Amino acid sequence: MAASKKTKPTASASAARSKQEVKPDLDQKSHETQRYGEIVKLPNGLSEKVCKESVALLNQCLADTITLRDMYKKHHWQVVGPTFNQLHLMYDQHYEGQVLLVDIVAERIQLLGGIALAMAADIAETTKIARPPRGREPAAVQLRRLAEAHEHIIVNAREAAEKVDKSGDPGSNDVFVSNVLRTNELQVWFLTEHLVAASPVTA
Repeated sequence: MAASKKTKPTASASAARSKQEVKPDLDQKSHETQRYGEIVKLPNGLSEKVCKESVALLNQCLADTITLRDMYKKHHWQVVGPTFNQLHLMYDQHYEGQVLLVDIVAERIQLLGGIALAMAADIAETTKIARPPRGREPAAVQLRRLAEAHEHIIVNAREAAEKVDKSGDPGSNDVFVSNVLRTNELQVWFLTEHLVAASPVTA
């Protein structure tokens, strides 16, 4: 009995298969692999309960930090007046500092097995910082609004740092103290120095 010969693919068939292998498959069905609020247990030495509590505190801080970050950019674009150059540059420097802070807080959430808030609508629903108007405000009001946002984050970061420390999560405590507190305390100092009596910045 003669052995059957293996049929070689035609050149056109090979070309079609090669094309299929590199063609993006955009027919991907939407589904969540992890729901918001759920914790994926990772080998980090912390209980799921502790991780869940820390993630909730960190996500609130994240929402407020993203709001403050974006407020800085709004004021960077809209500031006017005799101190335009100083404030324009300072707002952008502070914005960059908040950008770094957002990434630190979000990555802490993820490494605890949580889900970090990310989309603008979710941030708007979660933040406790008052929303500024769409229009332009005087520079002094911008400074006051930013200072109030910083103070809100500072107060809540201190409370959160104490809570996570008591629950046995020193890593999150370090994020709240070394990153969130120190960044915001420094930035709010720079802001409020523009509001002293001798400053030309008034509403």
